[in-house]
Amino acid sequence: MPTAAHRHAQDLGRFVVASPSSFHAAHEGARRLAEVGFRVLSEAEEWPTAPGGYVVVRDGALIAWIVPDGAGPLTPFRILGAHTDSPSFKLKPKPTTGAFGWLQAGVEVYGGPMLNSWLDRELRLAGRLVTVEGAEHLVATGPLLRFPQLAIHLDRSVNDGLKLDRQRHMNPVWGLGDPDRADLLGLLAREAGVDPGDVGGYDIVVADAQEPAVFGTDGEFLASGRLDNLSSVHAGLTALGRAFEDTGEWSGEPVIPVLAAFDHEEVGSSTRSGACGPFLEDVLARLGDGLGTTATDRRRAFAASWHVSGDAGHAIHPNYPEKHDPANRPVLNGGPLLKINAQQRYATDAAGAALWARLCSEAEVPYQEFVSNNDVPCGSTIGPLTATRLGIRTVDVGVPLLSMHSARELAGVLDPWRLALVAERFFVS
Repeated sequence: MPTAAHRHAQDLGRFVVASPSSFHAAHEGARRLAEVGFRVLSEAEEWPTAPGGYVVVRDGALIAWIVPDGAGPLTPFRILGAHTDSPSFKLKPKPTTGAFGWLQAGVEVYGGPMLNSWLDRELRLAGRLVTVEGAEHLVATGPLLRFPQLAIHLDRSVNDGLKLDRQRHMNPVWGLGDPDRADLLGLLAREAGVDPGDVGGYDIVVADAQEPAVFGTDGEFLASGRLDNLSSVHAGLTALGRAFEDTGEWSGEPVIPVLAAFDHEEVGSSTRSGACGPFLEDVLARLGDGLGTTATDRRRAFAASWHVSGDAGHAIHPNYPEKHDPANRPVLNGGPLLKINAQQRYATDAAGAALWARLCSEAEVPYQEFVSNNDVPCGSTIGPLTATRLGIRTVDVGVPLLSMHSARELAGVLDPWRLALVAERFFVS
């Protein structure tokens, strides 16, 4: 395995550890880009129009872009879209619960997690606290919670089919004592250095506390939480940072590279920081205004633009081959996926497929095609949402995984690195 791929996988692991929630992912992404020279902007300030790299965070979403020399009203965009959230559990109001001497947390299922994969592992809490004055504080604990499974001695049929009730069985324990004398929210406030009485609201999720690991006979596997979809966010950050460092070497007509990492994809994207919301359109409009773009110019620029929607996809499972299309069977480390669906759950069409083939050829990266078995309907991505909202040509791609939506997913070491290489070509092409 190339050492560059292992270095990329190890850095992806560090990014996952630093990003237990979408809010942490957005801030960590902005921090990394600032380290290589991007300017972090506020949406409330006037934005500069000079060439350079810029990044703005909205809640748990991030959009970053590079204005190259020579950019003008008709300069097209090269947008890599991804999402920062993953299936998990979110703290409910009055989160401190418990019974029989146990302290438990009241949580609500977020998205579509594989419930059984969260059992019997150490978990952490992460997200943001907002004070009554409106100040936002990120917070992340160490290992704190666990969903304990019932012992086989008390359920002899457990291996014949585990049935978990989301309300009764998915209440993690986090200590021993009287819930009337405990305060989980207060614990989080103290962890963040905030007076518990000042907390006015919170968005807190559960995350796996186990660190990512590279393993296998030749170190070919990467196991980690949140690979769906931090693998794409990290690839975009890596590619955009490299593109920024190499702007002086760009040739041909300028393009404006954009990384759009949205929140809430796992629950439908219909939020102000989701792909159905106005965030990307707001940024592109303000960027165009600074370049003197008229409404007609903007539509012309959009017509010459491309959006690559990066989201994880499925590798063939060796124990369940019947769940996959018989002719298209992607494998780990076989290259990033080109995702295709006749019902337009993915936005790829012939033009997008040709673009992806060209980019992969230029980056000297193999790729694989993914299409669902007709009896196993696929999920969707932000690709069709952004294409519908902006009318920009879109192609859906991603890293192949096993155990998608598990608390701990499995990727090949080569594929995230290759995705970043192709993303870099896309940004400067």
